[in-house]
Amino acid sequence: MRGIISAAGYLPYWRLERSAIGAFHGGRGSGTRTVASYDEDTTTLAVEAGRLALKGTTAEPETLWFATSTPTYAEKTNATVIHAALRLPAATAAFDSGSAVRSGVGALRAALRSSESAVLVTAADIRTGPANSPDESAGGDAGAAILVGDESAGPVVAEYLGGASITREFLDRWRTPGDARTKGWEERFGETQYLELGMTAWIDALSATGVGAAPGLDGTESQEAVDHVLIAGPHARANNGLAKKLARSASVDHTSTIGNAGAAEAALQLATYLETAEPGHLVALISLADGADVLIFRVTDAITAHPPARSIADQIAAGNSGLPYNKFLAWRGTLVPNPPNRPEPARSSASAAGRSIDWKFGFVGSKDRETGAVHLPPARVSFEGGNVDDMEPLPMADATGTIQTFTIDRLAYSPSPPVIFAVVDFDGGGRLPVEICDTTPDQIAVGDRVEMTFRRLNQSDGISNYFWKGRPIR
Repeated sequence: MRGIISAAGYLPYWRLERSAIGAFHGGRGSGTRTVASYDEDTTTLAVEAGRLALKGTTAEPETLWFATSTPTYAEKTNATVIHAALRLPAATAAFDSGSAVRSGVGALRAALRSSESAVLVTAADIRTGPANSPDESAGGDAGAAILVGDESAGPVVAEYLGGASITREFLDRWRTPGDARTKGWEERFGETQYLELGMTAWIDALSATGVGAAPGLDGTESQEAVDHVLIAGPHARANNGLAKKLARSASVDHTSTIGNAGAAEAALQLATYLETAEPGHLVALISLADGADVLIFRVTDAITAHPPARSIADQIAAGNSGLPYNKFLAWRGTLVPNPPNRPEPARSSASAAGRSIDWKFGFVGSKDRETGAVHLPPARVSFEGGNVDDMEPLPMADATGTIQTFTIDRLAYSPSPPVIFAVVDFDGGGRLPVEICDTTPDQIAVGDRVEMTFRRLNQSDGISNYFWKGRPIR
């Protein structure tokens, strides 16, 4: 049996009320969209989703895939940063999957058809557009991760039964690399194309798996029928049109809470569905992007013993919808505020980062074997007893701690001042001054509990400098 071992989604803390967009431009809006903070990019979103998907499993992926339409780097592989942050074995291959919306479901399809015991598929997107554009309002920033494998790597919670893909070249949506604006052809043209392709892929997938559409829908009775349908794609009109042709309503709808997550949308919908799925149910994941892809799964009994590490529903509820529209525009680079008085940091050193990969990307400290003293950052000489070179690595990415003291720095360089620094005492030992994110100066207090999150400290000369920050536990 091959299929999904674990699935997870990651939503940024910040939300933008669509009514705030409308109010600024003299219009209206309803619902919210998720917003990646100034220190998040698609790589950090994928890292957080991957951490959640791997939590509670013992599988070691043989391959890591990363799909996004908005990569941080061109030429350089972005997936290697995710590989380092997740502390995957050196033998685990890491690859980027294109820069198109379809790359997300494409990587998932490839993993499901692979013979490797475990494959981790990550996807993330930051959706934006010109101010007051439909893409700005309807988009949503998110990451998702699907751990695919067979039973040798862990219990399969959703068995892959098969599917179908249809490809056709036509001009629907396009964006020049480096441009913030996505352009689109006339909507009815795209809708016509996608409805035909979607129906063809749907019929082919049912035929390939021997599954029925639904009792009475295709005029036949089947031993098994699709119970739930998920429809992902950047063309909302085509998605809704296909749902009507199938006489089904989509089982997951993120429109009013998250927005469309681009390359991560298909995996995010699948992860959301699996959080409340019932054993024995059949679900069809349909993706409409430069063609049509249909993947059909059967939920297994193992789903009841595999609750999500942090559900998407909980993350939706925990979001902060108080993000001002002008700050959102500043984070996106649409509105350029007066820069800080302090100079921008110099570009990070490739050689220095190469000497401390475990610390910088994996947040691995050291522990004195004799005294148990925890050192952050890792050290050769223990501060208790003075033992030399008698340390063992101590992963701390999942550690939690307590704020002992903090300061609000309004002079330090930051794209979104002020900067909040805190001294954190970690449970089980270790103390470190860290930057605190996803909060405001009036929300932080001594005694607050924090967890660690992978973020971008700064960017200079095109180099993103990544490290770990503290995030309040909510």
